[in-house]
Amino acid sequence: MIERTLELQIREQLKKHKIIHIPGPRQVGKTTLLSRISSYLENPILWLNGDESDVRTMLENPTSTQLKQIIGNNKTLIIDEAQRIQEIGIVLKLITDNIKTVNVIVTGSSAFELSAKINEPLTGRKIEMFLFPVSFSEMVENSSFLEETRLLEHRMIYGYYPEVIISPGEEKRVLKSLTDAFLYKDLFALEYIKKPGIIEKLLQALALQLGNEVSYNELSCLIGADKETVERYINYLEQAYIVFKLDSLSRNLRNEIKKGKKIYFYDNGIRNSLIKNFNPLSLRNDTGHLWENFIISERIKKINYTDQWVNKYFWRTVAQQEIDYIEEKDGVLYAFEFKWNKKKKAKFPESFNKAYPGSKFNIVNKENYFDFISYNNK
Repeated sequence: MIERTLELQIREQLKKHKIIHIPGPRQVGKTTLLSRISSYLENPILWLNGDESDVRTMLENPTSTQLKQIIGNNKTLIIDEAQRIQEIGIVLKLITDNIKTVNVIVTGSSAFELSAKINEPLTGRKIEMFLFPVSFSEMVENSSFLEETRLLEHRMIYGYYPEVIISPGEEKRVLKSLTDAFLYKDLFALEYIKKPGIIEKLLQALALQLGNEVSYNELSCLIGADKETVERYINYLEQAYIVFKLDSLSRNLRNEIKKGKKIYFYDNGIRNSLIKNFNPLSLRNDTGHLWENFIISERIKKINYTDQWVNKYFWRTVAQQEIDYIEEKDGVLYAFEFKWNKKKKAKFPESFNKAYPGSKFNIVNKENYFDFISYNNK
């Protein structure tokens, strides 16, 4: 059993008696996490699963009186996959306003479906705590730094989904099952997805362009869809917690790329499964991009779990000067270049230094990466 960073944080937040909303991709361990903390929850506990049709029917337009009957004398209510339930935001608001004796925890694997339903009704009534695939730092805590360092190349290829981690030798099968089951089937089930074949092509195109600036116009030509469909479907992929975007930093220089975007995957294993390439790093030509995706996704986990407030960008000019990753924190810009080969050097672009004086610059490689992604180093 892998102890998750969010476990202790959730236990602390329970004291505030607000709805705890745990979003995150399917199969990253939300239900397992709740099972682990169940001994800290007030009993009795009522578990409901939004994937079950009778649960959805039961919670369809209920009155506060009906909700009191459903909850009964339970002190904790857990609703898994809450995005499946119509008007779940109104239901949760009724519970918090009328049943003061129950603590509520909800999970969801689709921000598009759930967040839109609960954000407005639950303003000031909820705490959101995102659960990612397992992180490097979490595995260090559960095994050792030495062990996880030895497995670094393996993780860059197969990723950090819990079932992948606990199924040595079966990683390809597990990843195929994950992508087939929750990635494609869940996405294709959304009423907003009118062209399933297009989104499959789009995912593969994004996987092949990993680490590069993406053009919606080029993608539309590549997959045979208009630019608006490409943009809309990429937004759906973000809402389903499959990919995330970095925008370009553009403030001072006339030749900066102003509307550029890079798109990364939350998990390397999912990305490699999409292109069906699990070759070792020694046989790949995308090792640098895998390293970049791995490090940035691990950094995103760190930022969220350590409750940091930063703006995240990449930077590039029309003259092809670029910086892989930039964070803005308290008015200061921190620029980073990611190099898998520790012998490779990187130079801080002079034009960036002049345009943004006082910025900091660092190279992240195989020797110093732990400082960049460890939760103990903010």
